[in-house]
Amino acid sequence: MARVLVPLAQGCEELEAVTVIDLLRRAGIEVVSAALDSAPVVASRGVVLLPDTELGRVQDEIFDMIVLPGGLPGADHLAADKRIRDLLRKMAAQGHYTAAICAAPKVLAAAGLLDGRRATAYPGVLQGLSNPKIEIDGGAVVRDGTVITSRGPGTAMDFALELIALLAGEEKRDEVARGLVRAA
Repeated sequence: MARVLVPLAQGCEELEAVTVIDLLRRAGIEVVSAALDSAPVVASRGVVLLPDTELGRVQDEIFDMIVLPGGLPGADHLAADKRIRDLLRKMAAQGHYTAAICAAPKVLAAAGLLDGRRATAYPGVLQGLSNPKIEIDGGAVVRDGTVITSRGPGTAMDFALELIALLAGEEKRDEVARGLVRAA
């Protein structure tokens, strides 16, 4: 079974965090949500999230993927955390998936993982970086090798379903999508 780490920072976008965690778990994927600190996570709209653990307890464990929810100031907290940048680089070097949505692709950029890659993010996030090596794509979900990015809260389901396809196959993605009764 695939294992996915979802770091949760204070001020993260709750819709993105919960959608990813929920849909991946529906697919039978083991998801570990980990706070950057010991406090409950107060998300960007005031929703309180109770992570499974703290990052320090699991950062040395093996995961198939790390998924970074966006939101502000959550993405800024992720970008400022050296453990996150080191973990992203380590996972990328090992050929594992790294994924980010909304404002969080800038965390991938800060770790050097978007150099020479196509990526998307919340409008203006990547354009505001001084990194001409990123090919900015306006798609809802963009995959370039083992790096997956998405635009924002409105694309969270598409993003999570793409992650399921990568980790558990297209059949499992389709099964989960049917259960969601999404509009055609």
